[in-house]
Amino acid sequence: MKTLYVVTHPQSVHHVEGKVGGWYDSALTDLGRRQAAVIATRLAALCADHSASLFSSDLLRCSEAAEIIGRRLSLIPRRTRDLREMSYGVAEGRPQAWLDARRLPVPDEAGLDDTGGIEGAESRRTVATRIYRAMDEILANPAGCHIIATHGFALTFVIAWWIGMPIESLGRVNFPVSSGSITHLAEHAVWKSRAVIALGDTAHLSTLV
Repeated sequence: MKTLYVVTHPQSVHHVEGKVGGWYDSALTDLGRRQAAVIATRLAALCADHSASLFSSDLLRCSEAAEIIGRRLSLIPRRTRDLREMSYGVAEGRPQAWLDARRLPVPDEAGLDDTGGIEGAESRRTVATRIYRAMDEILANPAGCHIIATHGFALTFVIAWWIGMPIESLGRVNFPVSSGSITHLAEHAVWKSRAVIALGDTAHLSTLV
């Protein structure tokens, strides 16, 4: 059975400052680092009976979370730009209200290539293409348990890849989750069916105050 645990990075500085994330390279907050430690403990239990691999977006908030997870599981994170969040171009690092006031509505058609009129922003097609490429490389790894640290919206394309959605069908799909969540994906050893066992689970964070 192939098993993946996809982590959305925990609380980051841009969250508490109300800034646009994307490729804006903000660090984890103190709470975010504590959340990452709890995530690591949970993953250690989930992967206890399997060989494991650890992959991460190369942006700081994911890299920090992956380092904490890696120390707990004795794994070295493999970082890749392909697991980054969608880029919001010139909006990155600006107040979220700045983007909200300028972002054009997605058209009824052609949403796959929409950038909202924001200079330098990525389209869904661009994000999906690089994340699908990353996932092809990750699944080629022989480990029994794959841990992937990525971002909230990027997770949508990880799941879409997992269930075999062609990129051309991704104009509207979204799987919203909270930061610090764990999504469990598994492939049946005999039937080869791919399941989303748990989407955006945050029960492990309930131990934090």
